[in-house]
Amino acid sequence: MHLAYPAVLAALLFCTGLYGVLARRNAILVLMSVELMLNAVNLNLVAFDVWLRDTLHAGQALTLFTIAIAAAEIGIGLAIVLMVHRNRGTSDIDRLRDTAESDAADRDATATHGTGGAGTATDPDDMADEKAEAAA
Repeated sequence: MHLAYPAVLAALLFCTGLYGVLARRNAILVLMSVELMLNAVNLNLVAFDVWLRDTLHAGQALTLFTIAIAAAEIGIGLAIVLMVHRNRGTSDIDRLRDTAESDAADRDATATHGTGGAGTATDPDDMADEKAEAAA
């Protein structure tokens, strides 16, 4: 068997998966692209194992470990994506990043301006209200 055929196919699969990871915005499609990249690696492992005529079949053993890790990765990744989709209403990666950045900016603004915490009021009327609430 020629090694060039599976190696070229694996390179095309890996490049397609890499493009999917870099270009896609949906988290599920990104996970599918990562799986495509892992399958390209598996194809290379098996092809080199057959080409080298390894008596231990180390390439095939590593492929089985890679498949097990990929199954765990997709299970955990899908669970995370579903929880994020339930909480935020979208699985679009750009929107999630923007939401996370705006949440962090809101927390920073709240901390620097002193709103929302006990004993941080600077207006005399607000101080009187806080003292009345503390006394009650």
